[in-house]
Amino acid sequence: MDRITEQILKQIDNGNGFSQEGAFNLRHNGVALCHGDSEHIKIRKKEDKPGIDVYIDAETKGEQVHIPVVVDASGMTDIVYNDFYIADGADVTIVAGCGIHNSGCNESRHDGIHSFHVGKGANVRYEEKHYGEGEGTGAKVLNPVTKIYMEEDSVFTLDTAQIKGVDSTLRETDVHLGAGAKLYVLEKLMTHDQQTAESNMEVDLDGEGSSAQIISRSVAKGTSKQIFHPKAVGNAKCHAHVQCDSIIMDHAEVSSIPEINARHLDAAIIHEAAIGRINDEQLIKLRTLGMTEEEAEGVIIENFLN
Repeated sequence: MDRITEQILKQIDNGNGFSQEGAFNLRHNGVALCHGDSEHIKIRKKEDKPGIDVYIDAETKGEQVHIPVVVDASGMTDIVYNDFYIADGADVTIVAGCGIHNSGCNESRHDGIHSFHVGKGANVRYEEKHYGEGEGTGAKVLNPVTKIYMEEDSVFTLDTAQIKGVDSTLRETDVHLGAGAKLYVLEKLMTHDQQTAESNMEVDLDGEGSSAQIISRSVAKGTSKQIFHPKAVGNAKCHAHVQCDSIIMDHAEVSSIPEINARHLDAAIIHEAAIGRINDEQLIKLRTLGMTEEEAEGVIIENFLN
């Protein structure tokens, strides 16, 4: 791997870089650069379209599978379809993410369409980081689509973050929960300059006793624009809590458009949204400790997002 690829992987793959151990698949400029299987996790290339099928068997306990994507060719559009089949009772962490390095004047884009088929009683943690860099004028665009189908008593944790440098993103997330299934979502997003970000999420609680906790935290700087549209639909006795918190700075714009829909007498759904600026008292307190205003803002933002 060249220096640029290694640098991007350090940003998007657990902060520790990419290691060719266990189950893994590294996609680089639309091509699977390398991949490996473990005893319980098998990765197979799709025959009909770009992407992979990942099979995680019932004996998988505490394993990880890494599937990062790197795009460093200016003007490239990379579309990939990845399907994950998680057997009943499996316990696995899936580490994904995409980084774009664009040194040219043409748009570079990655659209990752990921579908998760989660078996009964399975426990899945999905970590996804998006990152952009490069001295070129070409846009860095990431449009992820995430579809999650949860069978009864399964647990799915979605931890997704847009670190920085992404000029435009359109996120589409669709989740269906069976009886007793539990969904946990933490979405973190930062935009600056003239960047735009839109996140649409629909969570259908179809099974009795299902629950969802969705937390979205974002920071908007410069003249960037963000739109959040979370939708929770209760089709059975269930519980859902949706919380969207944003810090707005400079001349940015943030819109939160909540939608909650109870289609059952015992569906309990709560939504909270807050948008505000950094508190002046917080800045003053940190500046008395010797920090500059910029350093103080950085500390506040980091703690807010984490």
